[in-house]
Amino acid sequence: MRIRATVAAVTGALALSALAVPAAQADDHMPNLASLVPSTSKATPFAAAAPADEGMGDTKITGVTVNGGKNIVVGTTAMKSFTVSVTATDPEGIYDAYPVLWHGTDPDNADGAIVPESLDQEMVGDCTHSSATTATCKVTLIADPSTNIYSNILAGTWKVWVGAIGNDGDYVIRDAYKTAKVQRASKLTVNASPEPVVKGKTITVTGKLSRANWDDHKYHGYTNQPVKLQFRKKGSDTYTTLKTITSNSTGELKTTVKASTDGYFRYSFAGTTTTPAVNATGDFVDVR
Repeated sequence: MRIRATVAAVTGALALSALAVPAAQADDHMPNLASLVPSTSKATPFAAAAPADEGMGDTKITGVTVNGGKNIVVGTTAMKSFTVSVTATDPEGIYDAYPVLWHGTDPDNADGAIVPESLDQEMVGDCTHSSATTATCKVTLIADPSTNIYSNILAGTWKVWVGAIGNDGDYVIRDAYKTAKVQRASKLTVNASPEPVVKGKTITVTGKLSRANWDDHKYHGYTNQPVKLQFRKKGSDTYTTLKTITSNSTGELKTTVKASTDGYFRYSFAGTTTTPAVNATGDFVDVR
């Protein structure tokens, strides 16, 4: 038996091709789950010919965890390595299981993919067997702004393709078992002045909200976003929100408050689907 699940990548990502799931013919001849085809084009549209969910026999996928349940945050230059765990069962035991993250409306119109580097090996996942029938296979994926994270259009929700194969050659494929978020890294600064300040006088609090731009590999201001100004009294561990303001057309922030007591000012951003939450490091103001 042979299944084709070609997920050809844009931007130098690796293409998943020729998903081979032949039946095992002997104990010393186990099936290959996948082969790897390199693609170096950063401009060619994503070409895919992937099947719908399918399988043969009684192999089941029972759970998938991406990056420990956390969003995948990618900056402008550094590669982001993360782990995906796939748990599967089969009466004859699990031979291998692995994930592929893909972005787009459907596999036939995907525009991005993050695939395992070990996809060209006989076994892709690092499998731990909790019983004779169940295993959890871990795979490390890499999101790289110089290759597979090539444009801002990829920020947001990705689908998780998963495949698993039993020791007897039974298999299961799920095109979109679950979703995961890949986000543009954010930065937030704050500066409260003057320092020190006389009680009752005006304190001006400035800052900037910015996020990674995967098109030019720089950080740019995140515009028209609600940001909270917060204050923590000296000796306290708790920040209190004073007001909410909006970042301007360049991501800049500016507001004023009256000086009342010693403490720390910071800006706090709650995040969006494409951009993670971030807090600025508190800026201490001595009130005299």
